[in-house]
Order: sequence, then structure tokens, then C-alpha cells
Amino acid sequence: QVQLVESGGGLVTAGGSLTLSCAASGRTFNNYGMGWFRQAPGKERELVAAIGWSAGSTYYADSVKGRFSISRDNAKNTVYLQMNSLKPEDTAVYYCAASFGDIKIYSGYNYWGQGTQVTVSS
Repeated sequence: QVQLVESGGGLVTAGGSLTLSCAASGRTFNNYGMGWFRQAPGKERELVAAIGWSAGSTYYADSVKGRFSISRDNAKNTVYLQMNSLKPEDTAVYYCAASFGDIKIYSGYNYWGQGTQVTVSS
């Protein structure tokens, strides 16, 4: 079992920045990949960014490339999502998830956090 707790969401104006954190507990953190997903009202949950267990591989959705950065600190059992140049369309509930499979696909994720709201005002 893996338990995940997100933090860092909030309200920000367009062009601003936020950093989300996800603290993991349970199984050995550096044994699995991590991802950040988001879900806006009326839309499907989408993968935003992902990082392999060693941080040697990362993945970004086209919509956030160059603006978002995912990182992990295996000593702190934490994964981060640095979000810059935020846009109103980035508004969503953001979820972190743990993957024991393919980090690039939804079905590769096994455990989920409860989500944190990010709202970007124009």
C-alpha cells in the first residue's frame, strides 16, 4: 500500500506560479514512479507530468511543456510539481499518483491522493 497526500494548491492569478507537493508513505518510495494528473469540471482526468523511480525519465503533456516541472526527493519521499506561467485553463483538481507500471499511461497508476484544487484567475 502507498498513501499519498497532496498540498500546495490554491488561488493564483494568470501568469503566476504554484508548487504542489505530494508526500508518500508505505512502500519504499524509490521503487515506483510518480505522476501528477488533473481533472477539470466536466473533463476527463489527464496526465500532466510523470517521473520515473530514479528521476532519470520524465514525461510532460504538451499543454504544460516548458511551464511545469516535475521532480522528486527520494530522501523526503516527496514529489513536486512546479507550475509557472499559469493559465486559467490550468484550473483543475490536481492529483498525485504512484505507478508500479508504465508512468505514461493512466492504467499504469495504482495509488492516488485525494487531490488539491488549483484555481487560476484571469
